[in-house]
Amino acid sequence: MGSLSVVEQPDSQANLAREYLTFRLGDEEYGIDILKVQEIRGYENPTRIANAPHFLKGVVNLRGTIVPIVDLRLRFGCSSAEYNSFTVTIVLHIGQRTIGTVVDSVSDVVEIPAEAIRPSPEMSSAIDAAYMRGLAQVGERMVILLDIESMLMSPDMGLID
Repeated sequence: MGSLSVVEQPDSQANLAREYLTFRLGDEEYGIDILKVQEIRGYENPTRIANAPHFLKGVVNLRGTIVPIVDLRLRFGCSSAEYNSFTVTIVLHIGQRTIGTVVDSVSDVVEIPAEAIRPSPEMSSAIDAAYMRGLAQVGERMVILLDIESMLMSPDMGLID
């Protein structure tokens, strides 16, 4: 038997309990569903694509697959996007696409129960509220949980036809 809260909110909280890969962008820590992650790679300079949005760094050849590389730091308007030994590319499998996202560093994989996830506050930010699943306290850290699939497949990203 499900609890009353699950019955009232079949699509929101019930399906949020899962493992998240956490990573840093500037001073913030974000989490994405680990099931979307294909691999984590060191950053390599992509081949630039003319007239692409500033946050689309280009493409790389990943074992025969051409993968677009999105720098989430630039997409979210971080003050700086330095490329150093900690910079990594998280390769994601989104729908039928493989997409790379550049982040400052990967933290760890954490299991976050649904009851630990709080709704995002209504406020103006670089991230559209539609792409935020919520906020979770993990120890002393506040993690912003992203709906990475919806964000990367949105028309403003320019990654879909």
